[in-house]
Amino acid sequence: MEINCIREAADESQIRRCRERVTELSDSFFELSQGLELAGNNVRLKILFLLYEESRLCVCDLSDVLGMTISAVSQHLRKLKDRDLITPTKEGKTIFYSLTPKYEQMLRPFFKLLEENKIFELA
Repeated sequence: MEINCIREAADESQIRRCRERVTELSDSFFELSQGLELAGNNVRLKILFLLYEESRLCVCDLSDVLGMTISAVSQHLRKLKDRDLITPTKEGKTIFYSLTPKYEQMLRPFFKLLEENKIFELA
């Protein structure tokens, strides 16, 4: 099935403006898409939310809260750390994880919607 555009005339200034805006925000689109790609996993989204809520947690805390093995949680944390969504801080023998400031700011609106249960109202 072939899809054809049926507009009579293109709004060249709108197209130019949109192209410029998308180009201008290219790095931001990349960062957000990287974060959302990883947050698209249910477990990782929960981890990110818990770190948002609590500021910092260790792998044992996350394991207890999520009812998962430390190994399984560690694999998720590694993926989040590799993409710079979270940052580790070592205190003694314990490593605590926190959201990076950039992703805390980026994910805040999503978590606010989640907290207010507005995601369900949008459907």
